[in-house]
Amino acid sequence: MRFSDQKALKLHQRIHTGEKPYCCSECGKSFTQRSAFKSHQRIHTGEKPYQCTECGKSFSQLNTLKVHQRIHTGEKPYWCSECGKSFSEQKTLIVHQHIHTGEKPFHCTECGKSFTEQRSLKAHQRIHTGEKPYQCTECGQSFTLRSVFRIHQRIHTGEKPYQCTECGKSFTHHNAFKTHQRIHTGEKPYQCTECGKSFTQQGAFKSHQRVHTGEKPYQCTECGKSFSEQKSLKVHRRIHTGEKPYQCTECGMSFMYKSVFKTHQRIHTGEKQYHCSQCGDSFFELTALNVHQRMHMGEKLHCCSYCGKGFVNVSNYKKHVQIHTGEKPYRCSLCEKAYTRNSHLKRHQLTHTREKKYQ
Repeated sequence: MRFSDQKALKLHQRIHTGEKPYCCSECGKSFTQRSAFKSHQRIHTGEKPYQCTECGKSFSQLNTLKVHQRIHTGEKPYWCSECGKSFSEQKTLIVHQHIHTGEKPFHCTECGKSFTEQRSLKAHQRIHTGEKPYQCTECGQSFTLRSVFRIHQRIHTGEKPYQCTECGKSFTHHNAFKTHQRIHTGEKPYQCTECGKSFTQQGAFKSHQRVHTGEKPYQCTECGKSFSEQKSLKVHRRIHTGEKPYQCTECGMSFMYKSVFKTHQRIHTGEKQYHCSQCGDSFFELTALNVHQRMHMGEKLHCCSYCGKGFVNVSNYKKHVQIHTGEKPYRCSLCEKAYTRNSHLKRHQLTHTREKKYQ
């Protein structure tokens, strides 16, 4: 190999001799070329002499600035011969090409799992070592992945970098932002192969699939009852714990279920959002409207098997059946006398309180 001057030849010969005359006094790392040594020193000094004229961001190396400038110019000089996709960096193209070749050159010595990128292998190895190098200075929580750490930091900073151009709503997570955009676009990318129903969110789609499979992976440790959704289990647990998280600010009454709480609030507001299209009557609850509408249709869903009499309301039907069966479910704890209706029992119990008063 020939060289234009002796200096270039001397530099080249270091490849064969292994000579690295430039040594860093900070970390001891050695270099063949002076330019590489100077670039390295900026790691320790923090010097960033190369500044982007577009956004003002500074860099320690000229090559890094050149790559950065492609964000502004849109230049993507490295393209894939297989699919035509272009990239701003050569290393990104090399990683992309592994998709076509199926090559995974980075192997985990612990479990044998392979990866297309070295950084993916490094992140994976932390599963085995338990290393969590990213620590939050606010709360002390540590993280395995840098990406997860950065998302966590937004809890403390309140930063929401992803903003919807349609409604202005902002989001901490990119995934949450993408899911939100489907409200505006109407996109439902998750489709059920069983019934054809489509969903905006993958979580909702997976929950729906359990309708067909019958899978109920969430089990109550108290009574063993199983549920297809975690939120259903959470609500069910309140039966055992007695938790009533929804409290009315007007009267202080608490409720286990959000739906019941919302219905209760209408008592105070006077809101009757369910209207009958036949007569204009309004109701607090949808079930009450449904029962009312049956009166207009002449529909009597609950039919007595003893005498054939029909009832719109299930409670009236049950009271009627007790006439035939003689069932008296409401029993006095003091004298064992029984009644068909709760109101009759309460009236009877007053006789005992009067007796105690005059004793």
